[in-house]
Amino acid sequence: MPAMHPHIQKLLKCIELEEKEEANRYKLDQQHSLKQLKNEGLALHPIIVTRKSFGYADYPEISFKLQFPPEASLFRDGAAIECFIAGEDPVKGVLLNLDGKNGEFRLFAPDFPDWIEEDGVGIKLAPDSRTTGIMKKVLNELENNKALFRLFEQLHDGTGNVVEKQADLIHNNFDFSNKKLNKSQQQPVAAIMGNSPLTIVHGPPGTGKTTTLAESIFQLVKGGEKVLVAAPSNTAVDNISKALLKKGIKLLRVGNTSKTDPEVFPHTPEGKLSTSNALKEIKQLKIRAEEFRRMALKYKRNFGKAEREQRNLLFKVVKNIRTEIKKIQAYNEEKLFTEAVIAGTPVGLYDAGINNLHFNSLFIDEAGQCIEPLAWCIFPLAERIILAGDHWQLPPTVLSNEAAQLGFN
Repeated sequence: MPAMHPHIQKLLKCIELEEKEEANRYKLDQQHSLKQLKNEGLALHPIIVTRKSFGYADYPEISFKLQFPPEASLFRDGAAIECFIAGEDPVKGVLLNLDGKNGEFRLFAPDFPDWIEEDGVGIKLAPDSRTTGIMKKVLNELENNKALFRLFEQLHDGTGNVVEKQADLIHNNFDFSNKKLNKSQQQPVAAIMGNSPLTIVHGPPGTGKTTTLAESIFQLVKGGEKVLVAAPSNTAVDNISKALLKKGIKLLRVGNTSKTDPEVFPHTPEGKLSTSNALKEIKQLKIRAEEFRRMALKYKRNFGKAEREQRNLLFKVVKNIRTEIKKIQAYNEEKLFTEAVIAGTPVGLYDAGINNLHFNSLFIDEAGQCIEPLAWCIFPLAERIILAGDHWQLPPTVLSNEAAQLGFN
């Protein structure tokens, strides 16, 4: 069996270094106190719970506020977290959003922990083993995808004849729907229409990159293409989604939609299903889950073996109902993927289960903030790729210095 491509090996090594660094840095132990974690911007503590509810897939969701705005640049939407209190096992979850002093997270648990509203509850960042697992799997399989691996080699071995060319306006009579585009905005649109397997659009802030991309996508959809749109953050996905909706493009916004822009929410699976029969069925199931959950919660923390078994049994029923809800959602969401454009973060698109569908073009906006393996997770989904961004803007967050030195950032 031929040896793995050296650059794939390097990326896998970087992911491992990053995992190790996360595990060391986020650990709460004797050597690493809560105070240190807070000082390093890795923990928010104490939090004040303002609201508890069960979200779209029936997971416990918690809204909270902080006494003062934190130093929390690492607490990005979708970050893996653990909710903790001294003396109890922490509960894994995901940060849905953090805006100033207010935030929201989802717990991967049958219910809210009994201690959730006690004093001294906090959340801290945790290693995101799910995303790193996806990236490793994709990289390990990359060489089996011949067309994709050819592109990989061209980019990393310099074997590709990378043609740098300013696109000439292909047709002088090209019919732009946005008549306000200037020449430097019209050129990328023409280049994208030129059907090259890889197009890079560079636009510093304020040059109208989103407007240019929206025009390009409009033209492709008008020509009958199916298009995927990705960006590394939910905010960036919403930003380009709004520009597409303004142009009347039919769009489905997938992924973490808990804090989706109100303008975009009706175009999420949850928003689109909100008037359907499926939702009525889901509501009934949620009521049943709630009943079993209440029964389970009658058994308090300090109880005997028989009660514990009874409680676990009831929570098992809740888990089964939750699986049933997910099945109904997945079945109904599948019908929504007929929209011309599907938008989400790389992990959101990967999770959407759309690899059996055919897409002509994939756009990645703010591409400079996306670490490379995440891009390879979604490159296989489309025939051609358009990367847009500004290499002078913020690079992706990489914690391991060693990985950064290897070019992971």
